[in-house]
Amino acid sequence: MKDGRLELYKRLLLSWDERMNLIGPEVRANLDAHVNEALEAAEILKPKGEVLDFGSGGGLPAIPMAIAFPEARFHLIEANKKKWAFLKHVVRDCKLSAVIYGDRLAAALKRFPTDLRFSLVTSRAVGSPEEWVPLVAARLIGRVALFQSMTAVPPFADAVEVFPLPRGTSNYLVTFHVKQ
Repeated sequence: MKDGRLELYKRLLLSWDERMNLIGPEVRANLDAHVNEALEAAEILKPKGEVLDFGSGGGLPAIPMAIAFPEARFHLIEANKKKWAFLKHVVRDCKLSAVIYGDRLAAALKRFPTDLRFSLVTSRAVGSPEEWVPLVAARLIGRVALFQSMTAVPPFADAVEVFPLPRGTSNYLVTFHVKQ
């Protein structure tokens, strides 16, 4: 998929990273592979409706996913102020259907409209799912997707699917529903 917004996102990320250290050296050196991995995950997940990305960092995987699936509305939560500012800039410049929240997950959830429900919640190696999934469970009408280096799933996971991702031999997309 060729979209000028993907190239714009990568240029902005690398430019801002020079001044603000938004991503690690491995991501910087392999940015195309990380973006392609996010796009492959988007094809697996087919985001629609309201999507929550927790710990959005420099925008991977949420920004490429939002570009690939513009019909979904993304809610990105990032507590780090410099990363939050970068995400706001990218969303504006790339004209994405996304809202950025500069806060921790628990605080951001309190600011959402009470009727807001998510068809998908994504996270890339942020904290322990056992700690944060219960915070979003009441707002979840779909599944959780974890980008992680192992295939482990939390004990409350149901209907688990594991997809190997192309960037190395220890990268997985683990999806599940939360047991009710």
